[in-house]
Amino acid sequence: MNAMKIFGIAGWKNSGKTGLMVRLVTELTQRGYVVSTVKHAHHDFDIDKVGADSYRHREAGAHEVTIVSGTRFAIMHELRGALEPSFEDILARLAPCDLVLVEGYKREPIPKIEARRLESANREPLAPTDPHICAIAADHPVADTDLAVFDLDDTSAIADFVEQVTGLQRKDNAS
Repeated sequence: MNAMKIFGIAGWKNSGKTGLMVRLVTELTQRGYVVSTVKHAHHDFDIDKVGADSYRHREAGAHEVTIVSGTRFAIMHELRGALEPSFEDILARLAPCDLVLVEGYKREPIPKIEARRLESANREPLAPTDPHICAIAADHPVADTDLAVFDLDDTSAIADFVEQVTGLQRKDNAS
């Protein structure tokens, strides 16, 4: 079996990471790929509502709570004081797919594109100190780099670049 193909999007808060992720997932799935995503959050988050049955199970102390319906399932795993799982542990839990797109995990040694927007609170470039950043997607001109530079909204060209870097092969039924 081929090693899992992984590509990341890194950037500071409000740099356009999520918008680029969503557009890339749309573009790459339209090209026939099965794409999974991993998003790193730097804060406590919740995916079920207070009072929901699953929330009540979790609050009662369940280690994992699985919600299943005819259209999807979700497994919530409570760390209960344990360390955050490693990036590799998270990848190992994913079902097989053509590509895993990763948002966040700035420090992981995976190929990634740096998202930059003028509206970002922090505009310090990540690329000069991260050898795994192989391109920049920005909403403004970028000088002083030898990396490929894309318009942040040029999803098709960025998707082509992701295919090239990861070695993805288009399926015959892709349009």
